[in-house]
Amino acid sequence: MTPPGPFLLTDERGRSHLVAPTVDGTLHTRHGWISHTDIAAAGDGGVVHSSLGMAYLVTTPTMAEQIVRMPRGAAVIYPKDIAVMLMTADITNGNTVVEAGAGSGALTAALLRAVGPSGRVLSAELRPEFAAVARRNVARLCGGVPANWVLTEGDLREVAAGLAPTGSVDAVALDMLAPWECLPAAADLLRAGGHLVVYLATTTQVSRLAETLRLTGHFTEPRVSETLERGWHVVGLAVRPEHRMVGHTGFILHCRRLAPGVVPPPRRARPAKGAYGPDYQGPRALGDPATQTGEAGGADPRGSAGPLGDAGPPGDANPLGDANPLGDANPLGAPYSEERS
Repeated sequence: MTPPGPFLLTDERGRSHLVAPTVDGTLHTRHGWISHTDIAAAGDGGVVHSSLGMAYLVTTPTMAEQIVRMPRGAAVIYPKDIAVMLMTADITNGNTVVEAGAGSGALTAALLRAVGPSGRVLSAELRPEFAAVARRNVARLCGGVPANWVLTEGDLREVAAGLAPTGSVDAVALDMLAPWECLPAAADLLRAGGHLVVYLATTTQVSRLAETLRLTGHFTEPRVSETLERGWHVVGLAVRPEHRMVGHTGFILHCRRLAPGVVPPPRRARPAKGAYGPDYQGPRALGDPATQTGEAGGADPRGSAGPLGDAGPPGDANPLGDANPLGDANPLGAPYSEERS
């Protein structure tokens, strides 16, 4: 009989090993070997010792702990980003979610847990080798291939019609090199008010996708964020940030599907000077390229007035007036150009 598992073994210095026990298996570490049978016998929350006497805490790994250690084809989306994507897109029990770019299956497994047995996850993966890795990893993370998961090999633009009826999907999650190419398919699949959430690696991808979304007229104003995770060292009065952290891994863009025929409200914020200057080569969501900004040789298509009044932004002046709001003198009393005695 195969022992239960998997288990996570952690030594006194925090080094860990993910183990899927087998009948005659052995884990070899720098501190000696440990029988898989002994690991299974210790069980969740137990302690097992290596052949050289090193103690290891045995626990059942969380999905997050398995994701960062599992075999991969494409790079995985980190747990911190998966959590934000699930909450931002409001993925819940019973939802139908279409995923394009299954990659190594990390996001897929989290989506399957979120939608529950009554929901469905419909994945499309263009590359067969990534699809194979995703199948194995999802089976490992979910204890078998879930009945409510469909993995289709192919381009979302070509297979979308066979995944779900038009307007029946609660959320679409994209993780791919050129997600803007799949926006028509995503718009067709999503119900009114449905969520589009996209994981992006670079700022150039973020810019192009955001501007293309605005051009379609099918989605709300996109919101882009990143998540940084920093641990803290806490021992008595020694409370400080850890020296290492999980910093930038990717960008998350979220927006929602508008109802058919609805025109999105106009944006009130004016683009920054140079936002659509001569170096910008992407889509132009605000209209004629020749009338984007002063650099392009024309006036702003929405007029010269700013959202706060006819005069527009205050220009060179401080928003509180032409003078320094603290006056010409140093706050401590002496002018900036003089030394205090």
